[in-house]
Amino acid sequence: MDLQKRIERGLERAITFATAGGQPAKLGAAMRHAVFSGGARVRPRLCLAVALASGDRNPEAADAAAAGIELLHCASLVHDDMPCFDDADTRRGRPSVHAAYGEPIALLTGDALIVLAFETIARECSKSPDRTAPLIATIARAVGMPNGIVAGQAWESEPDIDLHHYHRAKTGALFTGATAAGAVAAGADPQNWLALGEALGAAYQVADDLRDSAADMDEIGKPCGQDKTHQRPNAVAQLGLDGALTLLKETVHRAADAIPDCRGSDMLRELIMAEAKRLVPKKLAQSAA
Repeated sequence: MDLQKRIERGLERAITFATAGGQPAKLGAAMRHAVFSGGARVRPRLCLAVALASGDRNPEAADAAAAGIELLHCASLVHDDMPCFDDADTRRGRPSVHAAYGEPIALLTGDALIVLAFETIARECSKSPDRTAPLIATIARAVGMPNGIVAGQAWESEPDIDLHHYHRAKTGALFTGATAAGAVAAGADPQNWLALGEALGAAYQVADDLRDSAADMDEIGKPCGQDKTHQRPNAVAQLGLDGALTLLKETVHRAADAIPDCRGSDMLRELIMAEAKRLVPKKLAQSAA
């Protein structure tokens, strides 16, 4: 089974458990709207790719970790789009959850997906309980305080933003968590994979800044210019388009160089390069080649 099928199967199983009773119907529909909206599934693919490269000795645990990571990512997007943060009416080319279902349901959707992520790991790892606590701890660090995506969102409310901590928490933490969780699920040493996650997170942040500054809404499926509107740090604003493209190339190659020597190194390198190409705005693609 390929990575995408494993991810979608795990997410469908998780959401089915959460919505099996059918009530409350509006919240269940909003959860499905948030999760099955055409996302690229970058973080769970990375998690499974690391697990495969590490021998994939416990595919059930790897699938649970991948599903949990994507559920948490989706939760963060639901909350990020709300009026108290970005006030974005679209996400992935569709109405955002708060635009479609209202603010109270959007808040509860994000909360429910967070809880579901950890419930999924606990349930699906029941046959290998030795994996449960390490996976929950690894992934929780990537989303909580002081260095997870919650902390990253909180930096936007500080009077002075520490750019390194802001980017590492808001974007990099879940990439690092994905690589570490893939290794933990497979029984490998997660320390060997942290550098890859950190470099990928840095690359993705630069790419996201480029897309926010130089893409259009039809291309990325959400409003552009959010960093300028909300006066947030942005690599393009600091370095210019050429400087941001150069930084993206450097961080992508740093990520590729950080892949440990393993049987899946070629697969991971191809995954990284393909993702980097996908993220560059179309009108800048020739410059980034």
